[in-house]
Amino acid sequence: MDASSTLPAQTPGAERGRRFGLSLEELGTRSTVYRDDLLAGQVVLVTGGGSGIGMATAFLAARLGAEVVICGRTSEKLEAVSEAIKRAIGREIMAVPMSIRDPELVEKTFSAVWERFGRLDCLVNNAGGQFPQDAIDFTRKGWSAVIDLNLNGTWWMMQEAACRWRDQGQSGNIVNIVANVERGMPQAAHTCAARAGIIYLSKTVSTEWAPLSIRVNCVAPGTIETEGFSVYPPAAVERFHEANPMKRLGDGWDVAESVVFLAAPSGRFITGEVITVDGGMAQWGVVWPGGMPDYFDVPGGA
Repeated sequence: MDASSTLPAQTPGAERGRRFGLSLEELGTRSTVYRDDLLAGQVVLVTGGGSGIGMATAFLAARLGAEVVICGRTSEKLEAVSEAIKRAIGREIMAVPMSIRDPELVEKTFSAVWERFGRLDCLVNNAGGQFPQDAIDFTRKGWSAVIDLNLNGTWWMMQEAACRWRDQGQSGNIVNIVANVERGMPQAAHTCAARAGIIYLSKTVSTEWAPLSIRVNCVAPGTIETEGFSVYPPAAVERFHEANPMKRLGDGWDVAESVVFLAAPSGRFITGEVITVDGGMAQWGVVWPGGMPDYFDVPGGA
């Protein structure tokens, strides 16, 4: 579970001072299986690009030659990523402070992208967030906040992109970062509901939008170490790696390279699919982001 754009936590966070995830410096030098110019000529928009998986995806896309746009709620994070990419590869990217929960801001963001580049080739919907809590204790406000961000916000981005591609007669590609939800997500039922909605929304519109040459796919990460781990209790974090048979954590680069596979020509005949990047967790264990209850404390769960 990646929580790089988490909503306010409802439980005590992990110990302060411990650093999670890849640094900006590491993203500038991490090896990749892809050639340097693979995405040259493409314009790629990444939501939640100021941290975690979104930051890794933006970095990789820029290193592979794409014109990159990142957006998110925190200007300082976006600026830090932009500056780091410029230092690492000497290229400018576009950063737009905004919230995907606001349809008007979504529309303005796409207008700014088209004004600057005249096109968009790939939309990566990464922005999202959740907090660990038993479903029975959700407040109405907490439930609504997670659904509005993860489901509604993602949809506003998808629909706006599709409308512009249709109206401009351009093809397009959407990659939605979701979650591994096929076995449910205890202590994260709100995001499970939202991400499942996006998965089946994506499968549905991948068919509706095929005549428009728009592909829609999802990438479902498992336990991916990012700075978002800091919102979870330390005891829970210490067991996250036990939720998959590889007994280790993934990182943002693992997900970013999967996104590129779908954005590059390698994905040209893939639509309506979910690529799961979880070290086998779907066949093995369950993540308990708030800590495993004693009742379930048996082998095979984390």
